[in-house]
Parts: sequence; C-alpha cells; structure tokens
Amino acid sequence: MPHPAEDLTRAAYDLVADVYADHVPSTEPEQPIELAMIEHFVSLLPEPRRVLDAGCGAGRMLPHLAALGCMPEGIDLSPQMVRRARQDHPGHPVRVGSLTELPWGDEEFDGVFAWYSTIHSPDEVLDVIVGELRRVLRRGGCLLVAWQVGTGVRQVGEGFRALGYDVTMRRYHRTLATMVEQVTRHDLDVVSHLERGPVAGESDPQAVLIARRRTTRCPARAPP
Repeated sequence: MPHPAEDLTRAAYDLVADVYADHVPSTEPEQPIELAMIEHFVSLLPEPRRVLDAGCGAGRMLPHLAALGCMPEGIDLSPQMVRRARQDHPGHPVRVGSLTELPWGDEEFDGVFAWYSTIHSPDEVLDVIVGELRRVLRRGGCLLVAWQVGTGVRQVGEGFRALGYDVTMRRYHRTLATMVEQVTRHDLDVVSHLERGPVAGESDPQAVLIARRRTTRCPARAPP
C-alpha cells in the first residue's frame, strides 16, 4: 500500500506538472557550487556511469547528467511529470514508479542521483527509500542526495497556489547530521558533503551529500 505522503505528493505534482516544467526547464535554480558537487559525483562513478535519476520530475537534470558523461534514466511518482519528461527529453528512458519499491534488480546502477526527491517523505518512508537506492547501486557506486536543511515539517507550494493551483505539499527538513546517519545506517560511506546558506528566493539552507556503497559485503544486521 502506498504511504499517504506518496498519494499527496503524486496528486500535487500531477496538477502542476506543466507549469513546473515550463518554469524550470533546466539547471536555472542551481548555484555554481551545487553544479560542482554534481560534477564531483560524476567523477567518482565507475564506468559505464549508468545513473538513476531517482525522482526525476519533468526530467530537467537528465540532459545535464548526460552532458557530464552519464547514461541517465529516470523514475518519478507523478505520471504527469513523467509525461513531460518523455515529451521534453525523449532521448532518456523514464518510467512511473515509487522510490520505495524500485523496478530494478540489485546493483544495476553505477550512480543514484536523488536531487531534492526525498523532501516530501517522512522519516519512516525515507528509511525505506535509502534502502532501495542502496539496493540498486553497485558496490563502489555513489549516491547523491540534495535537500533543504532544518528540522520539522513545512507546508509549501505557495507559489503554485498563487497561480491558482489548489495543491498541498509537505516538505520534511533534516539536518546534515541526520542525513549522514541515515546513509551510514544503510552501509554507505560519506565521501563529501556541502551545506550552504539560502540565496535569493530561498528561505532555508541547502545541502548535498555524496556517499559510496562499500565494495565489500557487510554482514547482515540483526533485526531491531
């Protein structure tokens, strides 16, 4: 059964898919330091650099990853976002699906790219998502996660409501320490991380974390 947070997120992004894709077609919101972190992530990937854009939205980061030498493919919860991704970026495979149950086998990707795609997931769902992202990541491959820093839950989506879209969006803020603990709990070793203050139009600090899946098989953890 889908978590209620997934239903809420899917409904919201289905409603605003076209206006979102038209307003943010590429890397316009990213700061140079964030683009540098993406380049660093790509430089760490083993060949052939097959990358999953996990929560790709309308696919705006797919051509950017491809230009850096990756073979990206995407998945997103919102069918309407996937429709726009296929329309706007037909050269990259994209499918509808949940990050809590990825439709790929174990260790299929050299990199997993979660660019602000976990921000609408409460902690219990995030834990499942990170486990799935690690599962499809090959040993020695890297995971990148980006999110807004802080604590607690915020109601967001004011910009869409101002345009007449009746949407409800909840954004879950986490500290860098919390995300480090989350990935290390899933046998991923932190390679580098960035936390920067808000810039024009932002109300919160932003963070990017890169972690590598260990090359050696870890012993099974005892159930809690």
